Amino acid sequence: MSESGTRENSKAEAVSAERLGSRVKDLRKRRGITLEALAERSGVSRAMLSKVERGEKNPTLVVAARIAEGFAVTLSGLLGTEERREVIVVPREKRMVMKDPETGFERQLLSPSFGARGIEFVRNVVPKESTSGEFPPHRKGVEEYLVVERGRLRAVLGGEEHVLEEGDALFFEADVPHRFDNAGEGECSYYLVISSGGA
Repeated sequence: MSESGTRENSKAEAVSAERLGSRVKDLRKRRGITLEALAERSGVSRAMLSKVERGEKNPTLVVAARIAEGFAVTLSGLLGTEERREVIVVPREKRMVMKDPETGFERQLLSPSFGARGIEFVRNVVPKESTSGEFPPHRKGVEEYLVVERGRLRAVLGGEEHVLEEGDALFFEADVPHRFDNAGEGECSYYLVISSGGA
């Protein structure tokens, strides 16, 4: 692996474990929510939440998404906020990257990470023979738009399967469990826009 690849991996791990852990703890305390209450809201066990908060557990993206839903924020919003300005440049090397420690699925946030609900622009990379894992349903009103950049993608939306080729686009209402599998021979990547519509 190249030195830049190693740096990117360590950055992804740092975002997943340390930054997520401190953000979860900070957000929970500011909102006056107990670990038990957050466990109930998110469907993530109290023990797992405790390990995440201490930075001892590198959570999967699905677990992180459940925690975000427990707080009623986007996954990117859970990781931090940026001051709103008229123009925000997100340099490639400062892009927020999360890499699933189990599947290798990588989520690259291309838009600024605002804490409030709104629009997220994301590039996802699914390694050969891998998957995103099943994401929990979002609240009613959340919509997702995606286009396949490279490879072949299987989108499983509430039990319904759709196979997409390079350049194919898909829209769905994201209040159902959803999963994205690599259905091709090599790496697959796709762009995703999540519109929370102020929900």
